[in-house]
Amino acid sequence: MAPPQGRRGGFSGRGRGRGGGGGRERGGSTPFKARGGGRGGRGGRGSGRGRGGRGSNGGMKGGSKVLIKPHRHEGIFLGCGAKSDVLVTQNMVPGDSLYNEKRVAMQNQDGSKVEYRVWNPFRSKLAAGVLCGLDNIWIKPGARVLYLGAASGTSVSHVSDIVGPTGVVYAVEFSQRSGRDLVSMAKKRTNVIPIIEDARHPGRYRMLVGIVDVIFSDVAQPDQARILALNASYYLKTGGHFVYSIKANCIDSTISAEQVFKGEVNKLIADQFKPKEQVTLEPYERDHACVVGGYRMPKKKNVAE
Repeated sequence: MAPPQGRRGGFSGRGRGRGGGGGRERGGSTPFKARGGGRGGRGGRGSGRGRGGRGSNGGMKGGSKVLIKPHRHEGIFLGCGAKSDVLVTQNMVPGDSLYNEKRVAMQNQDGSKVEYRVWNPFRSKLAAGVLCGLDNIWIKPGARVLYLGAASGTSVSHVSDIVGPTGVVYAVEFSQRSGRDLVSMAKKRTNVIPIIEDARHPGRYRMLVGIVDVIFSDVAQPDQARILALNASYYLKTGGHFVYSIKANCIDSTISAEQVFKGEVNKLIADQFKPKEQVTLEPYERDHACVVGGYRMPKKKNVAE
């Protein structure tokens, strides 16, 4: 079957990278794959300065045909326009736009219709990590995800699209104001369970959260590695995975970002995490990195021949 085509717009130049690493490693050697230094991994140049582009609604323009292709990460797609490509996710709530993101309505050959939402990497660290070359985010259809630092639910809504109706997203947010928006979003998305609570105390929501496959952490606190470890000890299955967004300035603004990243990785290793890859998030986020790996990974047994 040929990929569906639509007419809801071409694409601007933002977010045209497809990932794939690149960049140069800094800050010493690491026991895992680290990509990107001060310049970050490859994945779109962006037209804004610093964090410019956050006000963008996805950068799509009408008039051109759009081709939807599966991304190498399951559950994510590429919207291919005449001038550039963007990340999109299949909308679980067709017709609904959460943050004025552009939507692409498509029709399959059998006449059925699907809708995709543009995933803006300037507003989602997970999307930025995908475009900067992460090999595996472990968030896929059917996955059970614990999302720490859900804010108003912008990125959570795309994770909801990815895991689909057979998956679940436990979205934890401490701010009451952001939490109201999160709860409102979850009313339309049955696979999102909003939790307005402090992620430093995972025991407080133990009656709501089951064992999960993946933890995504974006809490932007000085003790964020400890917060991730506490939640993993409660909810992350043995052999599960984590995606850890690090904001260097929130941890220590007196040393270089590369030193902060290295220190956080060492904290993870001490708490039974096994980091496997690291990318910086520039040009989408300054002094940010994303680390992905496993938790309490079972040791490989040597089988005697």
